[in-house]
Amino acid sequence: MLDLDFYQKYDTISLAKKLLGCKLIHQSPEGLTSGIIVETEAYLHNDPASHSFRGKTPRNEAMFHSAGIAYVYFIYGMYECFNIVSNEKGIGEAVLIRALEPIEGIELMNKRRKTTILKNLCSGPSKLVMAMGISKKNNFQSLVSENLYLEKSSKNDFEIVETTRIGISQGMDL
Repeated sequence: MLDLDFYQKYDTISLAKKLLGCKLIHQSPEGLTSGIIVETEAYLHNDPASHSFRGKTPRNEAMFHSAGIAYVYFIYGMYECFNIVSNEKGIGEAVLIRALEPIEGIELMNKRRKTTILKNLCSGPSKLVMAMGISKKNNFQSLVSENLYLEKSSKNDFEIVETTRIGISQGMDL
């Protein structure tokens, strides 16, 4: 399990890169699911696309806590997204987990997502939240916990590709 020091020693952009290849694990009452993080997106406090850009609100309050907790929010009136808070308390920054390569609990993921197409299970931020059984109940949860945590990957022989961000209208190039 990654410790809090891992989340706290990197700036947000560096953390977004360091999370690639790590395994996200969620032990829910229904069972264990996990996947390798293959896509992330950094959101800084001065980024116009960041939820924290205009200050703290009840919706984004978790972003303003210390690095290493979950920020789960509701989007488009029907989906949730999972982020990892990435700065010190009071500075609203987080890394959105955009996609996973499913590893464990694939049958359970299939059931939750109502699909058996492996590449579609976790190929987007809301898809991975549904597949993993993560919900708003996990908002503010420490990522050094028994049921939601990350492990360092042994895979580190991959190239990191940076692109413009997806699904936002401001700060796409950041």
